[in-house]
Amino acid sequence: MDGDDKAKLPEPVRDHLGQQLRGVLPVETGSPRFLGDEAAPEQFAPQIAKLETRLKTHEEGTGAVEEALDRILDAFGIAAEGGKGAPSHGPSGRG
Repeated sequence: MDGDDKAKLPEPVRDHLGQQLRGVLPVETGSPRFLGDEAAPEQFAPQIAKLETRLKTHEEGTGAVEEALDRILDAFGIAAEGGKGAPSHGPSGRG
């Protein structure tokens, strides 16, 4: 790893070169939605929107299932393992 560290340019030099390159290279894409994001070409916008919707749905669904399982475990008086909703399978979890 020491060889990699020696090969890197100092951060101020990299910043300066990056600014110079951004000033010279033509950019035809739109502005990024969030600071630090690269702008995606417009033809990918529908696919990106679908992926974002799927991800949000998956996250919300996973959270809902986790909450439902926690309620079921609570109803049966089973302690969740690590507070994550999974039943304990250790010696104390079996009766």
